Amino acid sequence: MIPRTLEPEVMESADEARDYDAMDHSAVNDAFVADFLSALDAFGVEAAASDQRVMVLDTGTGTALIPIALAQRHDSCVITAVDLSEEMLRIARRNIEDARLNGRIDVSIGDCKALRFADGSFDAVMSNSIIHHLPEPVGPLVEMARVVRRGGLLFLRDLLRPDSIRDVDRLVDMYAAHESAHARQLFRDSLHAALTLEEARHALATAGLSPDMARQTSDRHWTVTGLVH
Repeated sequence: MIPRTLEPEVMESADEARDYDAMDHSAVNDAFVADFLSALDAFGVEAAASDQRVMVLDTGTGTALIPIALAQRHDSCVITAVDLSEEMLRIARRNIEDARLNGRIDVSIGDCKALRFADGSFDAVMSNSIIHHLPEPVGPLVEMARVVRRGGLLFLRDLLRPDSIRDVDRLVDMYAAHESAHARQLFRDSLHAALTLEEARHALATAGLSPDMARQTSDRHWTVTGLVH
């Protein structure tokens, strides 16, 4: 097993944000949204608000591509999206405006290590590929679970660290062959920074959550799915 090599927690430069947004995330994002909606249905998560709005928090939203895809597929979802990178959020605001979803998605600076929201504020909390940016994932897991209401859904997905450099190279060639050199390097660095499934389960257990919520869901992803009690 290759060791975990951390990458910067925040993509702060305009070039990084622009390259990230330009990458073709469509298949991964569509799968994330489909699986998130399936989990809402499978666990019977309904809106707590009387107006039937499903209140969703997206942590580490990046350029808000997943909230946009979710809002386009589920009319009742209202998404609060936070990220630590103002450059990412600058592009996110433009993407939301272009999609005409300003009334459904609100983006702002926010740190998943210290979320500003009250306990139980959301029907669901989701996150895609934020955990591998965090040197210590336990605190953020506690925070994300804290702001989900009882009976609400926690749905997190991230990259799975490969066993070997050969596996890293194979995944980069398979999924980023047509991206820019910078984008391929970003993907490579993210694979090195990712957790193994065992590490993800250990972090969940340390955070007071069931380790069984985490499972491998593709050749390069693990997913946490479950209700918060």
